[in-house]
Amino acid sequence: MPRPHFSPGLRDAAPRLRGVALAAAGLLLLSSIAVVSGPAAAASPTLAVDRPVDDTACAANVDGMAAFTPVLSIDLPTRATWLNQTPPYTFDRTDAVAAGFDRVGYCLELDGVTGPQWVWTAMEPFTADAHRLGLPTRTGEITRQRVNDLDVASNVPGVTTGTGQAGYLEMWPNTYSTGSSRQISGASSTNYDADDTVNASGGYGSFQVHQVGASRPSPDAPRTVLAVNTFTSTGAALSLGIGSAPTGHPDWTFAGNAGTFTQRRLTVYARSSVLTLDQHPQDRQLYPRDAANGATVPVSGAVTDPRVKAVQLTVTSGEDEWTYTAPVTDRRDFSFRPRIDATLRDYRFALRALGAQVTRRVAVWEGILAGDVYVIQGQSNAVAATYKGSSAGEESPFIRSYGSPTADPVLSAADRRWNYAGSEVTNQPGSIGQWGIRMARRIVDTYQVPVAILNGAHGGQPISFFQRNDADPDDIRTNYGRLRQRLVGAGVLGDVRGLLWYQGESDNDQAAVHVTGFTALLDDWRAELGADIAEGTRYFVYQVRTSPCSNSTTGALREAQRQMGDTLGVTLLSTNGLSGHDGCHYAWEQGYREMGDHTFAVVARDLYHGPGEGVAPPNPSTAAFSNPERTEITIQLRSDDPLTVEPGAAADFRVNGTAVTVTDVEYVAGGQLRLTLSAPADGATGVSYLSHLRAGPWIVNATGSGLLTFHNLPIT
Repeated sequence: MPRPHFSPGLRDAAPRLRGVALAAAGLLLLSSIAVVSGPAAAASPTLAVDRPVDDTACAANVDGMAAFTPVLSIDLPTRATWLNQTPPYTFDRTDAVAAGFDRVGYCLELDGVTGPQWVWTAMEPFTADAHRLGLPTRTGEITRQRVNDLDVASNVPGVTTGTGQAGYLEMWPNTYSTGSSRQISGASSTNYDADDTVNASGGYGSFQVHQVGASRPSPDAPRTVLAVNTFTSTGAALSLGIGSAPTGHPDWTFAGNAGTFTQRRLTVYARSSVLTLDQHPQDRQLYPRDAANGATVPVSGAVTDPRVKAVQLTVTSGEDEWTYTAPVTDRRDFSFRPRIDATLRDYRFALRALGAQVTRRVAVWEGILAGDVYVIQGQSNAVAATYKGSSAGEESPFIRSYGSPTADPVLSAADRRWNYAGSEVTNQPGSIGQWGIRMARRIVDTYQVPVAILNGAHGGQPISFFQRNDADPDDIRTNYGRLRQRLVGAGVLGDVRGLLWYQGESDNDQAAVHVTGFTALLDDWRAELGADIAEGTRYFVYQVRTSPCSNSTTGALREAQRQMGDTLGVTLLSTNGLSGHDGCHYAWEQGYREMGDHTFAVVARDLYHGPGEGVAPPNPSTAAFSNPERTEITIQLRSDDPLTVEPGAAADFRVNGTAVTVTDVEYVAGGQLRLTLSAPADGATGVSYLSHLRAGPWIVNATGSGLLTFHNLPIT
């Protein structure tokens, strides 16, 4: 396997080097530094702080907690109505770690009919704000994400203890439902467990830590570590538990059992950081690949603890490992700029602080990739929800997304994480739709390049819904602003390879309105994402099947979309030729699956030097009578790709300005369609092809892409 590349002065001598590599510019090896190549060594106490007395069962039974400071503690009541209120903590010392922390922990203690129970869990931080470490009671305090390096210790039978596990957090003041985002293998869509769906409204509350499989897919089913629920409800008893509930919902939702415990204490801990970070990857992040078929992944910051004498970065991928160390100088800053390859392998980054009195792993980032970024935008056929048939087999760990396409501003703002891309659910983290997942999978399999897709589509909306607020392009109340914020958060705003647009049904055949709105939108995209040039962003536009839905007799808007290829310079895609059509949406087979294939073929031609023959949807250039009697019309196409004309396709043609019908269609070599008419077409003003609803017959090219609809094409 190819190894990642590093900037000069930071390159290892060999892929399996286990020692310390130093920058070449006169840096000397610090022989007193203990190099950690396995799990992080036990940390020495951090700089002294005024610590409250820690009398928890966790402190009495768990080794290695000396480095943690208890920052919040609360004796939970049997009922609580803390929505948009601060819970009555017995102490609040979050200011003691406000300067930074690199690890957080929770101790839940319960005492009931089975005797005292306790659980300890520690993990990488999910927030940089110390005030967000406690119970989430205020609007927008929503955490729904994986965490790395989860430690669990407990005296409760059945709880899986250990270190270095994968975790998942569900922390919010909101109500929630059983629907799953499918980010977590084995999570239920009918029971409350890990990976529930947070709703827009507040009024119940979830504070849950789960153990999950380290990857997706995974054979490991999720298990609850601890749960504190119902703390923003009105009147309902709190629902508490350690481990998975033996009956009812595994995460203790609706348990209402707080009154069965005589002790209910939650203590929050944080480990003060010894360095700050200003650049680093995020778990599962995809970096846009550059011309050298890779990406630079910067990791930089400054050391804040004088005991730290060096900072070490270890990058691993499969069996390969590269270790780099920078000594601490008077400036106390450090910087690494490793490069990773854009191929089907992901990378793990681990950062350690080294010193005689403090040696610890301060951060780990999993699943880093380099690859290509795409955007899907439009209405419901861009959402491409599951209507009939499953696309789950197309999902891949090398297809990613960022954030969620939800239209709720609060939920959208709360989701700023990289996710695995999924196609079976909508408005969830990672949702990209069925034809989007098919296109991405074809790119991954054919060109061995990871792909990220951000889908910002919203069903049933006219062109006006998608416009930019020019006074505030990031306005999260707008569809444009929500998508733009996701692109900025993902770090890909200027690195989108292609934008794919499917919209127009809700414009109800108002061609002028649609063209005006799309022209303004395209101008904004080109200004922010990049111009449509050889090495820039490409814009692909689907000609919709109907406008409005279930009406194939109108043609003005579809004709306007066809002309956009000439007037606006976009690349056209066809929806004709897809028989899995219900009048508005598409089934998986003969629908979104084939749509993804057609899209892949055009994208591959334009962006990956793929084959061009039989790829472009058939598109007419001119029409003319081809005999003196005017009983035959020849349509010249823009390509001479051979076409298949299925029996019965003549019924979709109209000769405008006359009652004459088309009785037969045949393909003629050289890129022509010859139409035979029922009678001389005197007075004809043009010819149209309107397609039809649902299944065939079709006129298609070698990839199965159908003849574009055209309306009143002049007959010369």
